[in-house]
Amino acid sequence: MNDRIIFSRPFRAAAERANLSAVLDSDHSHGDGQFTRSATAKIKAITGAEHALLTTSCTHALELGALLLELGPDDEVIVPSFAFTSAATAMALRGSTCVFVDIDDATGNIDPAAAAEAITERTKAIVVMHYGGVAADMEPLLALAAQHGVAIVEDNAHGLGGTWRGRQLGTIGTVGTQSFHDTKNVHCGEGGALLLSDEILMGRAEIMREKGTDRARFLRGQVDKYSWQDIGSSYLPSELNAAVLDAQLAEFDTIQAARHRVWDTYAAALPDWAAANDVRPMTVPADRGHTAHLFYLRMPTEDSRDGIIAHLAERGIVAPFHYIPLDSSPAGLKYGRTPVPCTRSAEFSATIVRLPLWPMLSEAQLGRVIDAVTEYRV
Repeated sequence: MNDRIIFSRPFRAAAERANLSAVLDSDHSHGDGQFTRSATAKIKAITGAEHALLTTSCTHALELGALLLELGPDDEVIVPSFAFTSAATAMALRGSTCVFVDIDDATGNIDPAAAAEAITERTKAIVVMHYGGVAADMEPLLALAAQHGVAIVEDNAHGLGGTWRGRQLGTIGTVGTQSFHDTKNVHCGEGGALLLSDEILMGRAEIMREKGTDRARFLRGQVDKYSWQDIGSSYLPSELNAAVLDAQLAEFDTIQAARHRVWDTYAAALPDWAAANDVRPMTVPADRGHTAHLFYLRMPTEDSRDGIIAHLAERGIVAPFHYIPLDSSPAGLKYGRTPVPCTRSAEFSATIVRLPLWPMLSEAQLGRVIDAVTEYRV
């Protein structure tokens, strides 16, 4: 269909082309230029983070976080089974064992009680993904981390600007990560960021991000030459990526308002249909501010989930499901262990369907989606 409504469409910021032209017309297209500095400052302003470093992806930010925490083969990291693969691969790359735990059925986030049951003397970190930009239940997780002296790694790929009890997501744990993939609210095609509050970790992260060298200090005139200082890799994005990201971040409030318009429309239009069909629409606990990254429905069965996806597809509307649980995946079986079966993760994965959500969705398109959803009968 020519009028097909796709699931996600990247926002285009007004200054992107001008920023890209400025980079291409300059002699500086590699990283750590004016747009890297400007975009970093905007991220810090949005999140309140004390320190931020742009990276080439959220995956690389997670890998950098794992390096900073000095994870190794003797360590275990607790990971929610319902999460994107990066949450696990970054830990497995260090040789650490991923210990998969179940989720809170109401939000899709890690279940603090399941995490507590999985703690051992080898546990070094807990990965917390804020699914759909809705914060996990952080109070018991913070208490658990403090009790056992383990780090919290926030995978905040969905949650730029989201809050838990007024605190910005990505700044609550030991390490926070952001994604700027083009499916995210703010993007640069591919990109990410590492958020930190610890000055010592920041010093090491800056070196690790630049292939293990103190090049950043050299560029600031703090040393007269740079050399190999630590382990690391090439995690610094180009100035071209930073130029697009800077333009996007400049319109952050506009993007968020447009996404919330779509999310709020779904939230207002679908409850009666959902109640009549035993469907659970996405909800947000009162103490959390969400980012309108996703709007999902929990269908009563896997068959009804597959049925509504097919129903919408016949009407030119793309509505996919989401993650396959990590604990049952081939790599999860190889690189992790699962102390207790993650039954809620499996059910969440089998029954979720996500509706189209992007800033430029018109009222007519929204009406089409809502009409198509409410035509469906379980």
